[in-house]
Parts: sequence; structure tokens; C-alpha cells
Amino acid sequence: MSLNYRSLGWRLVLICIVTVVFQVAAVSQVRILGVNADLVPLVAASVGLIVGSLPGAIFGFSIGLLLDFALVETVGVASLIMLAIGYAAGRLRELRDPQGAIVPLLVGAAATAAAQVGFSLLTFLLGQTVPLGWSLLWELLGTVAFNAVIAIPVYLVIRRSLLAALPEDPRRRRRRAYTTGGLSPLSRS
Repeated sequence: MSLNYRSLGWRLVLICIVTVVFQVAAVSQVRILGVNADLVPLVAASVGLIVGSLPGAIFGFSIGLLLDFALVETVGVASLIMLAIGYAAGRLRELRDPQGAIVPLLVGAAATAAAQVGFSLLTFLLGQTVPLGWSLLWELLGTVAFNAVIAIPVYLVIRRSLLAALPEDPRRRRRRAYTTGGLSPLSRS
């Protein structure tokens, strides 16, 4: 088990670094209809959905801190917001255990909206100027819509990257046992 957790940790570190570098170097340079994609809240929410609340919160804090350092912004703003996003997605997994195919899309859109509103609110509270009005609304709605489109592919890439390091899910093992020819507990008299 410790080998799996060590492997999981290294995979999360690699995902954190690759995501921030890719976001800063490539994704933030491409504007479609006046908005950019924001991979960081999608990746933080995906990791929270896959591994749980505590690792999701730690990952969210780490990716937010790395983003703050990469963009030379106020240290702690992105880390606080991404910590909340990773923790909330992980708690959703632990409390509700959502299995639907649309869950990553909904969680990704909610995470993006929370990140956009959180950044705007914290920037305003720190005394910096925030462009209030239609431009802020267009940026918020456009980014949420654009991230909703790419949320499922991002989730699948993160899931594929982490799947080998995760412990086996006991529910999968149980389901497999019933399909191997054994009697279902419901058919016993």
C-alpha cells in the first residue's frame, strides 16, 4: 500500500507542475470569443473527485500556490480558492459518491464559477481594482461555459493518470464476483 501512496504523491506533483506550466505558457495565450480556458480549477476539482477531500485540498493548495508564484501575484489568493475547490469536490465524492457521466461537467462548471467569483471577490477585498460591469460578467460566464466544454476530457486525462496508483475500489471487486457465475444474494431462499 505504501508504494501506491508514494506513486500517487509523485503523480500528483507531476500533474501539478505540468498543469501550471501548460496553463501559463499555452492555454492563457489562446482566447476564444474573448475568454480563456482555466485548467487549474478543473484539475483541482478532478483530483478531489478522484482521490477524496484531504488529498484534494492539499493538491488544490499546492497548485494554487504554484500558480501564484508562476504569475507573480499575491501569494495565497489562488491557494485559498483552489484549496476550497479541491476539498469541496472531494467531500462530494465522499458523501454522495456520484457515478453519473455528467458529474465532472457539473463539478467543473461549479469549480470554475467558484474560482472566478472567488478571485474577483478576493481581489476586490485586497483593494485592487476589479473591472465591474458587463466585462466581468462576460468573462465569468464565458470562462464557465468554455471550461464546461473541456471538463470531461480534463477529468478523463487526470483519472487515467491517477488510476494505476489508486487502491482498488472494493465495489468493483464485489460487482465482478456476482458476474462470475455465482448466485446473487437476492436469489437465495
